[in-house]
Amino acid sequence: MNSFPSSAPQVVVITGASAGVGRATAHRFARAGWRIGLIARDRDALEAVKREVEELGGSAVVAAADVADADAIFAAADLVENTFGRIDVWINDAMVTVFSPVWDMTPAEFRRVTEVTYLGFVHGTMAALRHMRPFNQGKIIQIGSALAYRGIPLQSAYCGSKHAIRGFTDSLRTELIHNRSNISVTMMELPAVNTPQFDWARTHMPRQPRPVAPVVEPEVIARAVFDAVQHPRREYWIGLSTLKVILGNVVLPSFLDRYLAKVAFEAQETKAPVASDRRDNLMDPVHALHRTRGRFGNEAAEKAVVVAGPIARVAPIVLGGLFLFATGVLAAAAAGKVGRTRRSSARLGR
Repeated sequence: MNSFPSSAPQVVVITGASAGVGRATAHRFARAGWRIGLIARDRDALEAVKREVEELGGSAVVAAADVADADAIFAAADLVENTFGRIDVWINDAMVTVFSPVWDMTPAEFRRVTEVTYLGFVHGTMAALRHMRPFNQGKIIQIGSALAYRGIPLQSAYCGSKHAIRGFTDSLRTELIHNRSNISVTMMELPAVNTPQFDWARTHMPRQPRPVAPVVEPEVIARAVFDAVQHPRREYWIGLSTLKVILGNVVLPSFLDRYLAKVAFEAQETKAPVASDRRDNLMDPVHALHRTRGRFGNEAAEKAVVVAGPIARVAPIVLGGLFLFATGVLAAAAAGKVGRTRRSSARLGR
Protein backbone atom coordinates (compact mmCIF):
# COMPACT_ATOMS: atom_id res chain seq x y z
CA MET A 1 0.00 0.00 0.00
CA ASN A 2 0.97 3.64 -0.41
CA SER A 3 1.96 5.81 2.56
CA PHE A 4 1.34 9.44 3.35
CA PRO A 5 4.26 11.84 2.79
CA SER A 6 5.64 12.82 6.19
CA SER A 7 7.05 16.27 5.41
CA ALA A 8 3.86 18.31 4.98
CA PRO A 9 1.64 19.38 7.91
CA GLN A 10 -1.06 16.89 8.74
CA VAL A 11 -4.64 17.16 7.50
CA VAL A 12 -7.80 16.89 9.62
CA VAL A 13 -11.42 17.01 8.51
CA ILE A 14 -14.03 18.25 11.00
CA THR A 15 -17.78 17.98 10.50
CA GLY A 16 -19.97 20.39 12.41
CA ALA A 17 -17.06 22.82 12.20
CA SER A 18 -19.10 26.03 12.16
CA ALA A 19 -19.91 26.20 15.89
CA GLY A 20 -19.43 24.75 19.35
CA VAL A 21 -17.10 21.78 19.79
CA GLY A 22 -16.33 21.58 16.07
CA ARG A 23 -15.26 25.22 15.90
CA ALA A 24 -13.17 24.96 19.08
CA THR A 25 -11.52 21.82 17.69
CA ALA A 26 -10.64 23.62 14.47
CA HIS A 27 -8.99 26.35 16.54
CA ARG A 28 -6.94 23.78 18.50
CA PHE A 29 -5.61 22.06 15.39
CA ALA A 30 -4.92 25.43 13.76
CA ARG A 31 -2.66 26.40 16.67
CA ALA A 32 -0.59 23.30 15.88
CA GLY A 33 -0.29 24.33 12.22
CA TRP A 34 -2.57 21.66 10.76
CA ARG A 35 -4.40 21.89 7.45
CA ILE A 36 -8.12 21.61 8.07
CA GLY A 37 -11.15 20.60 6.03
CA LEU A 38 -14.18 22.42 7.44
CA ILE A 39 -17.60 20.84 6.85
CA ALA A 40 -21.00 22.22 7.90
CA ARG A 41 -24.12 23.55 6.18
CA ASP A 42 -23.52 27.29 6.55
CA ARG A 43 -20.85 28.49 4.11
CA ASP A 44 -20.64 31.99 5.58
CA ALA A 45 -20.03 30.58 9.06
CA LEU A 46 -17.38 28.24 7.68
CA GLU A 47 -15.64 31.14 5.93
CA ALA A 48 -15.48 32.90 9.31
CA VAL A 49 -13.93 29.80 10.88
CA LYS A 50 -11.45 29.59 8.00
CA ARG A 51 -10.30 33.14 8.73
CA GLU A 52 -9.90 32.26 12.42
CA VAL A 53 -7.90 29.15 11.50
CA GLU A 54 -5.54 31.15 9.31
CA GLU A 55 -5.07 33.78 12.03
CA LEU A 56 -4.10 31.01 14.45
CA GLY A 57 -1.44 29.55 12.14
CA GLY A 58 -3.30 26.84 10.22
CA SER A 59 -4.82 26.65 6.76
CA ALA A 60 -8.29 25.52 5.76
CA VAL A 61 -10.61 24.61 2.92
CA VAL A 62 -14.36 25.07 3.21
CA ALA A 63 -16.85 22.42 2.12
CA ALA A 64 -20.45 23.45 2.74
CA ALA A 65 -22.43 20.21 3.02
CA ASP A 66 -25.17 18.54 5.02
CA VAL A 67 -23.79 15.38 6.64
CA ALA A 68 -27.16 13.69 6.04
CA ASP A 69 -26.31 13.80 2.30
CA ALA A 70 -23.79 11.00 1.74
CA ASP A 71 -22.84 12.13 -1.78
CA ALA A 72 -22.17 15.66 -0.52
CA ILE A 73 -19.88 14.33 2.21
CA PHE A 74 -18.01 12.10 -0.23
CA ALA A 75 -17.52 15.13 -2.49
CA ALA A 76 -16.33 17.21 0.47
CA ALA A 77 -13.74 14.55 1.32
CA ASP A 78 -12.56 14.54 -2.29
CA LEU A 79 -12.21 18.33 -2.16
CA VAL A 80 -10.05 18.15 0.97
CA GLU A 81 -7.78 15.48 -0.49
CA ASN A 82 -7.49 17.30 -3.81
CA THR A 83 -6.58 20.49 -1.93
CA PHE A 84 -4.17 19.11 0.67
CA GLY A 85 -3.10 15.78 -0.83
CA ARG A 86 -4.40 13.44 1.89
CA ILE A 87 -6.61 13.03 4.96
CA ASP A 88 -4.86 11.96 8.18
CA VAL A 89 -7.67 12.48 10.70
CA TRP A 90 -11.44 12.63 10.36
CA ILE A 91 -13.55 14.00 13.23
CA ASN A 92 -17.31 13.39 13.17
CA ASP A 93 -19.03 16.05 15.28
CA ALA A 94 -22.14 17.36 13.46
CA MET A 95 -25.40 16.96 15.37
CA VAL A 96 -28.93 18.24 15.83
CA THR A 97 -31.46 17.48 18.55
CA VAL A 98 -35.04 18.11 19.63
CA PHE A 99 -36.05 18.77 23.22
CA SER A 100 -39.39 17.04 23.59
CA PRO A 101 -41.25 14.07 25.03
CA VAL A 102 -41.54 11.28 22.48
CA TRP A 103 -45.30 11.76 22.11
CA ASP A 104 -44.92 15.40 21.08
CA MET A 105 -42.42 14.69 18.29
CA THR A 106 -43.20 13.89 14.67
CA PRO A 107 -41.72 11.01 12.68
CA ALA A 108 -40.06 13.60 10.45
CA GLU A 109 -38.26 15.11 13.44
CA PHE A 110 -37.02 11.70 14.57
CA ARG A 111 -35.86 10.95 11.05
CA ARG A 112 -33.98 14.24 10.73
CA VAL A 113 -32.15 13.88 14.04
CA THR A 114 -31.18 10.32 13.09
CA GLU A 115 -30.04 11.30 9.60
CA VAL A 116 -27.74 14.03 10.94
CA THR A 117 -26.60 12.76 14.33
CA TYR A 118 -26.22 9.07 13.45
CA LEU A 119 -26.12 8.64 9.66
CA GLY A 120 -23.98 11.77 9.39
CA PHE A 121 -21.31 9.90 11.37
CA VAL A 122 -21.73 6.84 9.15
CA HIS A 123 -21.34 8.94 6.01
CA GLY A 124 -18.31 10.76 7.42
CA THR A 125 -16.69 7.50 8.49
CA MET A 126 -17.29 5.93 5.08
CA ALA A 127 -15.76 8.99 3.39
CA ALA A 128 -12.74 8.81 5.69
CA LEU A 129 -12.25 5.11 4.99
CA ARG A 130 -12.33 5.71 1.24
CA HIS A 131 -9.33 7.99 1.60
CA MET A 132 -7.48 6.19 4.42
CA ARG A 133 -7.71 2.54 3.42
CA PRO A 134 -5.52 2.83 0.29
CA PHE A 135 -2.74 4.08 2.60
CA ASN A 136 -3.63 1.73 5.49
CA GLN A 137 -3.35 4.56 7.98
CA GLY A 138 -5.43 7.30 9.52
CA LYS A 139 -7.45 8.16 12.61
CA ILE A 140 -11.20 8.54 12.99
CA ILE A 141 -12.63 10.35 16.02
CA GLN A 142 -16.31 9.99 16.90
CA ILE A 143 -17.65 12.75 19.15
CA GLY A 144 -20.01 10.82 21.40
CA SER A 145 -21.64 11.50 24.73
CA ALA A 146 -22.35 9.99 28.10
CA LEU A 147 -25.83 9.70 26.56
CA ALA A 148 -24.44 6.99 24.27
CA TYR A 149 -24.67 4.79 27.37
CA ARG A 150 -27.58 6.32 29.25
CA GLY A 151 -30.66 7.84 27.64
CA ILE A 152 -32.31 10.80 29.35
CA PRO A 153 -35.79 12.30 28.97
CA LEU A 154 -36.54 15.01 26.39
CA GLN A 155 -33.77 13.91 23.98
CA SER A 156 -34.86 10.46 22.83
CA ALA A 157 -33.86 10.91 19.18
CA TYR A 158 -30.44 12.30 20.11
CA CYS A 159 -29.79 9.59 22.73
CA GLY A 160 -30.86 6.90 20.28
CA SER A 161 -28.47 8.29 17.68
CA LYS A 162 -25.55 8.38 20.13
CA HIS A 163 -26.27 4.77 21.14
CA ALA A 164 -26.29 3.86 17.46
CA ILE A 165 -22.94 5.56 16.86
CA ARG A 166 -21.37 3.47 19.61
CA GLY A 167 -22.74 0.24 18.14
CA PHE A 168 -21.63 1.22 14.63
CA THR A 169 -18.16 2.17 15.87
CA ASP A 170 -17.74 -1.11 17.77
CA SER A 171 -18.62 -3.08 14.63
CA LEU A 172 -16.26 -1.04 12.46
CA ARG A 173 -13.43 -1.44 14.95
CA THR A 174 -13.69 -5.23 14.88
CA GLU A 175 -13.64 -5.21 11.07
CA LEU A 176 -10.49 -3.09 11.02
CA ILE A 177 -8.83 -5.38 13.55
CA HIS A 178 -9.81 -8.42 11.45
CA ASN A 179 -8.15 -6.82 8.41
CA ARG A 180 -5.05 -5.90 10.46
CA SER A 181 -5.66 -2.26 9.53
CA ASN A 182 -3.57 0.57 10.94
CA ILE A 183 -6.59 2.87 10.94
CA SER A 184 -7.66 3.67 14.50
CA VAL A 185 -11.16 4.60 15.70
CA THR A 186 -11.64 6.49 18.96
CA MET A 187 -14.92 7.50 20.58
CA MET A 188 -15.02 10.52 22.89
CA GLU A 189 -17.82 10.42 25.47
CA LEU A 190 -18.71 14.01 26.43
CA PRO A 191 -20.42 15.66 29.38
CA ALA A 192 -22.72 18.66 28.94
CA VAL A 193 -20.92 21.37 26.94
CA ASN A 194 -21.57 25.12 26.73
CA THR A 195 -22.31 25.38 23.00
CA PRO A 196 -24.88 27.37 20.99
CA GLN A 197 -27.07 24.29 20.48
CA PHE A 198 -29.30 25.31 23.37
CA ASP A 199 -30.14 28.54 21.56
CA TRP A 200 -31.00 26.92 18.24
CA ALA A 201 -32.11 23.34 18.92
CA ARG A 202 -35.77 22.68 18.22
CA THR A 203 -37.85 22.41 21.38
CA HIS A 204 -41.45 21.58 22.21
CA MET A 205 -40.98 22.55 25.83
CA PRO A 206 -42.41 25.75 27.34
CA ARG A 207 -39.07 27.04 28.64
CA GLN A 208 -35.72 27.53 26.92
CA PRO A 209 -33.34 24.54 26.89
CA ARG A 210 -30.12 24.36 28.89
CA PRO A 211 -27.33 21.82 29.43
CA VAL A 212 -27.56 19.52 32.44
CA ALA A 213 -25.02 20.70 35.02
CA PRO A 214 -22.09 20.37 35.43
CA VAL A 215 -21.06 22.05 32.19
CA VAL A 216 -17.66 22.43 30.49
CA GLU A 217 -16.47 24.82 27.80
CA PRO A 218 -16.00 23.56 24.20
CA GLU A 219 -12.25 24.16 24.44
CA VAL A 220 -12.05 21.39 27.07
CA ILE A 221 -13.34 18.93 24.49
CA ALA A 222 -11.10 20.36 21.75
CA ARG A 223 -7.99 19.77 23.86
CA ALA A 224 -9.09 16.23 24.67
CA VAL A 225 -9.72 15.49 20.99
CA PHE A 226 -6.32 16.84 19.96
CA ASP A 227 -4.63 14.74 22.64
CA ALA A 228 -6.63 11.68 21.55
CA VAL A 229 -5.24 12.07 18.04
CA GLN A 230 -1.72 12.02 19.47
CA HIS A 231 -2.53 9.05 21.74
CA PRO A 232 -5.34 7.01 20.18
CA ARG A 233 -7.30 4.74 22.50
CA ARG A 234 -10.53 2.84 22.07
CA GLU A 235 -12.51 5.40 24.03
CA TYR A 236 -12.11 8.45 26.26
CA TRP A 237 -14.53 9.61 28.95
CA ILE A 238 -14.47 13.35 29.65
CA GLY A 239 -15.62 14.80 32.97
CA LEU A 240 -16.53 13.23 36.29
CA SER A 241 -20.21 13.45 35.39
CA THR A 242 -19.59 11.20 32.37
CA LEU A 243 -17.84 8.62 34.55
CA LYS A 244 -20.69 8.72 37.07
CA VAL A 245 -23.39 8.38 34.43
CA ILE A 246 -21.78 5.50 32.54
CA LEU A 247 -20.66 3.51 35.57
CA GLY A 248 -23.85 4.29 37.46
CA ASN A 249 -25.94 2.99 34.59
CA VAL A 250 -23.99 -0.28 34.64
CA VAL A 251 -24.66 -0.82 38.33
CA LEU A 252 -28.04 0.87 38.96
CA PRO A 253 -29.97 1.39 35.70
CA SER A 254 -33.41 1.13 37.34
CA PHE A 255 -32.43 3.67 39.97
CA LEU A 256 -31.29 6.05 37.21
CA ASP A 257 -34.63 5.58 35.42
CA ARG A 258 -36.46 6.93 38.45
CA TYR A 259 -33.84 9.54 39.33
CA LEU A 260 -33.77 11.03 35.83
CA ALA A 261 -37.56 10.97 35.64
CA LYS A 262 -37.57 13.09 38.77
CA VAL A 263 -34.77 15.61 38.05
CA ALA A 264 -33.83 15.66 34.34
CA PHE A 265 -36.87 17.53 33.03
CA GLU A 266 -36.25 20.65 35.10
CA ALA A 267 -32.47 20.25 34.71
CA GLN A 268 -32.82 20.79 30.95
CA GLU A 269 -34.88 23.98 31.10
CA THR A 270 -34.17 27.53 32.18
CA LYS A 271 -36.80 29.73 33.79
CA ALA A 272 -37.18 31.81 30.61
CA PRO A 273 -40.09 31.01 28.30
CA VAL A 274 -39.44 29.99 24.70
CA ALA A 275 -39.97 32.98 22.42
CA SER A 276 -42.79 32.69 19.90
CA ASP A 277 -40.40 33.62 17.06
CA ARG A 278 -37.64 31.19 18.09
CA ARG A 279 -35.82 29.72 15.09
CA ASP A 280 -34.15 26.31 15.12
CA ASN A 281 -31.48 24.58 13.05
CA LEU A 282 -33.13 21.18 12.63
CA MET A 283 -33.74 21.60 8.90
CA ASP A 284 -31.75 24.74 8.05
CA PRO A 285 -28.89 26.69 9.67
CA VAL A 286 -29.58 29.66 11.91
CA HIS A 287 -27.01 32.04 10.48
CA ALA A 288 -26.82 34.60 13.28
CA LEU A 289 -25.99 32.18 16.10
CA HIS A 290 -22.79 30.51 14.90
CA ARG A 291 -20.11 30.85 17.54
CA THR A 292 -17.90 28.66 19.71
CA ARG A 293 -19.41 29.12 23.17
CA GLY A 294 -23.00 29.22 24.33
CA ARG A 295 -24.52 31.47 27.00
CA PHE A 296 -23.78 29.36 30.06
CA GLY A 297 -20.19 30.48 30.53
CA ASN A 298 -20.88 31.68 34.06
CA GLU A 299 -21.12 28.04 35.17
CA ALA A 300 -18.91 26.27 32.62
CA ALA A 301 -15.58 24.78 33.72
CA GLU A 302 -12.36 25.33 31.80
CA LYS A 303 -10.94 21.93 32.78
CA ALA A 304 -12.18 18.37 33.16
CA VAL A 305 -10.74 14.97 33.92
CA VAL A 306 -10.13 12.83 30.83
CA VAL A 307 -9.87 9.07 31.36
CA ALA A 308 -9.43 6.24 28.87
CA GLY A 309 -12.54 4.08 28.91
CA PRO A 310 -10.80 0.79 29.85
CA ILE A 311 -9.10 2.45 32.82
CA ALA A 312 -12.37 4.01 33.94
CA ARG A 313 -14.06 0.62 33.87
CA VAL A 314 -11.30 -1.25 35.69
CA ALA A 315 -10.45 1.38 38.31
CA PRO A 316 -13.67 0.96 40.36
CA ILE A 317 -13.15 -2.81 40.41
CA VAL A 318 -9.55 -2.45 41.55
CA LEU A 319 -10.41 0.19 44.14
CA GLY A 320 -13.33 -1.91 45.34
CA GLY A 321 -11.07 -4.94 45.63
CA LEU A 322 -8.48 -2.95 47.56
CA PHE A 323 -11.21 -1.60 49.84
CA LEU A 324 -12.51 -5.11 50.57
CA PHE A 325 -8.96 -6.38 51.11
CA ALA A 326 -8.17 -3.54 53.49
CA THR A 327 -11.48 -4.09 55.30
CA GLY A 328 -10.65 -7.77 55.63
CA VAL A 329 -7.17 -7.06 56.98
CA LEU A 330 -8.56 -4.60 59.52
CA ALA A 331 -11.28 -7.03 60.54
CA ALA A 332 -8.75 -9.83 60.94
CA ALA A 333 -6.48 -7.59 62.97
CA ALA A 334 -9.38 -6.52 65.19
CA ALA A 335 -10.44 -10.14 65.67
CA GLY A 336 -6.89 -11.10 66.57
CA LYS A 337 -6.70 -8.30 69.10
CA VAL A 338 -9.97 -9.39 70.70
CA GLY A 339 -8.71 -12.98 70.83
CA ARG A 340 -5.46 -11.96 72.50
CA THR A 341 -7.34 -9.85 75.05
CA ARG A 342 -9.62 -12.74 75.92
CA ARG A 343 -6.72 -15.16 76.31
CA SER A 344 -4.89 -12.66 78.49
CA SER A 345 -7.99 -12.19 80.62
CA ALA A 346 -8.38 -15.93 80.96
CA ARG A 347 -4.80 -16.39 82.20
CA LEU A 348 -5.23 -13.62 84.76
CA GLY A 349 -8.45 -15.28 85.93
CA ARG A 350 -6.59 -18.55 86.66
